[in-house]
Amino acid sequence: MSMDRQRVRALRGATTVAADDRDEIVAATAELLRAMLDRNGAAVADLISLVFTSTADLVSEFPAVAARDIGISEVPLLCAQEIPVPGAVERCIRVLMHLYTDRGYADLRHVYLRGARALRADLPE
Repeated sequence: MSMDRQRVRALRGATTVAADDRDEIVAATAELLRAMLDRNGAAVADLISLVFTSTADLVSEFPAVAARDIGISEVPLLCAQEIPVPGAVERCIRVLMHLYTDRGYADLRHVYLRGARALRADLPE
């Protein structure tokens, strides 16, 4: 198989919010999704599905609302609650984005914003 052909890949991202506030959850999630697409040269048309998780302290809105707000309207979305591990990053929203891309796994740029940088401090910004 040629390396220039598009393949299904998974891209990770996470962010945090200062408070359990609907507008803040939607804005932070939209910022994260845009950064994930931009940093990886991807378009909405490349997306297959998105899985969102949020910590138990975020209940004001589904993170998937942000995806719909920025035009991701024909892609399957799923929201779930993160496992409540003691000491984990609080008020955290995570995304697992499945997409078609010609990038290899080593070339993908996973995105961790705000307080979620602590989850993957080893990655460049």
